[in-house]
Amino acid sequence: MAKQLTLSALDLSVIIQGGDAATAIARTVEAAQHVERLGYTRIWLAEHHNMEFVASSATSVLIGHVADKTHHIRVGSGGIMLPNHAPLAVAEQFGTLETLYPGRIDLGLGRAPGTDQLTAMALRRNNLNTAYHFPADIRELQLYFSEDNIDGRVRAFPGEGLDIPIWVLGSSTDSAYLAAEMGLPYAFAAHFAPQQFRAAISLYREHFKPSAALEKPYVLACVNVIAADTDEEAHVLATSMYRMFLGIITNTRQPLQPPVPSIDPYWSPDVEAAVKAMTACTFIGSRETLHAQLSRFVEETEIDELMTTGNIYDQGARLKSYSILQAALA
Repeated sequence: MAKQLTLSALDLSVIIQGGDAATAIARTVEAAQHVERLGYTRIWLAEHHNMEFVASSATSVLIGHVADKTHHIRVGSGGIMLPNHAPLAVAEQFGTLETLYPGRIDLGLGRAPGTDQLTAMALRRNNLNTAYHFPADIRELQLYFSEDNIDGRVRAFPGEGLDIPIWVLGSSTDSAYLAAEMGLPYAFAAHFAPQQFRAAISLYREHFKPSAALEKPYVLACVNVIAADTDEEAHVLATSMYRMFLGIITNTRQPLQPPVPSIDPYWSPDVEAAVKAMTACTFIGSRETLHAQLSRFVEETEIDELMTTGNIYDQGARLKSYSILQAALA
């Protein structure tokens, strides 16, 4: 691989069959400790609501827990869905996290609700127009973190004057224009919305305006990676992930299931096509296979950072997957 690639992880604290929220969070902590030892740069947690088998709804609380159980890896949000929250509350929460774990906190921001419309209404008290305020809300957050707000009538304590990197998260070209206009690093959710990925990062780079936060464009791509000793074993492990996406598409969600010899009996051709489209940025295989696949991907996209998420049922296999990926990119 020609360029030195930064490697990071995304974890949703997914609940597995036979587990619960407590075991899901324990799995997340163990994964964070493991990737920290491997030299991963950051681990992010994502905000989701009204999802029975995802335990990361109180994202800032979970970030604090993971940061407390690790030593130096950056811990952040991938992301906080800003329209669900008052910017002041986010500034205070992340100001507190940065105060407790200095130099280790990232604030990735998304525009989507992270849930269905009914739940979004419950979160936003019937104000569903908050998504349209996303750019203004980011600027308000930046103001709360700025030392220039010292004379403001509303100030964030703790938070004011702290250096907390803000990222724009996206799954479409809209977010690319915003990240470029604001001169912020851009993280694209290619692990579930790969369709506009290449167009979005191209637009981001083309329209990027340097800022106090960032001199030149910085692209992070989040992708699915399932690694094992052999390609065959990796493809078996990946059946758990495919069944998870199948449940999303058919609205038959269930805990993350153990792997099966073949996914074919579980989907029809049209559902298979929908799942494969949703997971087009997925890399499955041995160290050698992943090295070849990811070298090509990185060369074509020129990304600066690869963030991986791997929904593998067995925790030992999941941790091993992170190790194999790190070796494949070394």
